[in-house]
Amino acid sequence: MKSLFRLAFILGVGIFVAAAPAFAQAPASGTTDPGIQKRMQNQEQRIDQGVQSGALTPRETGKLEADQARIQQTEERMKSDGNLTGQERQKLNNMQDRTSDRIYQQKHDRQRAPVNQGPKN
Repeated sequence: MKSLFRLAFILGVGIFVAAAPAFAQAPASGTTDPGIQKRMQNQEQRIDQGVQSGALTPRETGKLEADQARIQQTEERMKSDGNLTGQERQKLNNMQDRTSDRIYQQKHDRQRAPVNQGPKN
């Protein structure tokens, strides 16, 4: 009887140890949304392109970067419970829509930043 209990205990521990890495690697449901992340990257690239072309002034860039940071912070706060609800996703999409519009407006206004063209000889 004692050996049967010991065998069952060892098998139970073995199964638990074997299954633990699988549970540790599984991300919490809903904590990563590739659509939101891709859109954040896209908007960052648009801002960087505007800086490189001189279409965005340093002040405009700072405000747009602050908008992006605010969206990121909101997303992290929403994810803190382990998932994003449909309503939370919609709010993030609306925030990204507004920032996208601001990026477009700022890149196409009359304000320009000087573009560094390297050393003059």
